[in-house]
Amino acid sequence: MNNSEQFLATFNRIEKWMRQLFGNKTNIGFTELVRQLSRRKELPLEQYSDDLIQMAQLRNAIIHDQIAPDFVIAEPNEWVVKRIIEIEEALLHPQTVIPLFEKTVTGFNESTLLGDLLTIVAEKGYSQFPIYNSRGVCEGLITAHGLGIWLAKHANKTAIDVSSQTAKDVLAADRKSQNYRFVKESTTLNEVVHLFLTQSTLEALLITKDGNPNGKLIGIIRPREAFGHFYK
Repeated sequence: MNNSEQFLATFNRIEKWMRQLFGNKTNIGFTELVRQLSRRKELPLEQYSDDLIQMAQLRNAIIHDQIAPDFVIAEPNEWVVKRIIEIEEALLHPQTVIPLFEKTVTGFNESTLLGDLLTIVAEKGYSQFPIYNSRGVCEGLITAHGLGIWLAKHANKTAIDVSSQTAKDVLAADRKSQNYRFVKESTTLNEVVHLFLTQSTLEALLITKDGNPNGKLIGIIRPREAFGHFYK
């Protein structure tokens, strides 16, 4: 397969994927299709839109300006072929949260003492604590940031008594904050970044196989990790 054949085949697969997303409408040109779909921030398309529009012009030149069966007036170079293959991979086979963020995540019971959580922060460096009740239902997410705020609110001039305080008490003190969300293992990296950019209170995304809040935790994502992978 020469460069023009590989370029056209890859371009056609990308166009087919985009038209399927747009309901297989045939009355819209490729450039407008790219612009329309680039507005959907959950799709990893905007960053490739300029390249795709330029490549559409090359595609048109190959198809419409061919002057002989064995002569293509606009033969794609190696860089263009490599680039469109990279774009196809990013669009049609995007990175997903599993296996990208797969890790062992420890859940904690709502009866866990606040003192124990603080000890874990100090000794193990944990900064997120998914909290579950006795029925295995997730009640919330305590973070190191949230612990700091709670301690500041309850401080007095002498000392803070944490001996009888539990994870449940900490959660009950700040029920207004929705600082976490569950996502399924097939969620894309682009969707994750979109969630963090549009939901400012999110401190972590918890991953279960199907996004069920009561499912087994198989990973956790913090904003800095998501952005680090996305913008590397």
